[in-house]
Amino acid sequence: MVTVEEARDLAESANLDLVEVAPGADPPVCRIMDYGKFSYEFTKKEREARKRQKKIEIKTIRLTPRTDDFHRDIGVRNARRWLNEGKKVKFMVRFRAREITYPELGQKALQSIAEELSDIAVVEQQPKLEGWRMTLMLAPEGGT
Repeated sequence: MVTVEEARDLAESANLDLVEVAPGADPPVCRIMDYGKFSYEFTKKEREARKRQKKIEIKTIRLTPRTDDFHRDIGVRNARRWLNEGKKVKFMVRFRAREITYPELGQKALQSIAEELSDIAVVEQQPKLEGWRMTLMLAPEGGT
């Protein structure tokens, strides 16, 4: 164990900094190092870690309860492509005017879409009515 004054003198003679590493320890633990170099390397490591993070993109497909099968199939085809690319897909059924009194139509449409894409996707969020919208979230089967 070295006194604070001795540690300062050692750091000054080595042309380095005296850095307190564990202030909660009894006695507090200090280290002699080049603090500028240490902080530079730390920020560099953080930046590299941020670069390697995978960003998950969510694609949205909007439908209505009365959307024709042809247009629904186009949405399913796009969703299949995006799921194969590793993106999440959100299907959103928007109800207008009195359509809201028949939420089972939207539920049925979203369930059929989920069944159609069940070979490459898992349902992350079951069809859920939120205000005038019903949403279904699908994620690629391999996991994200």
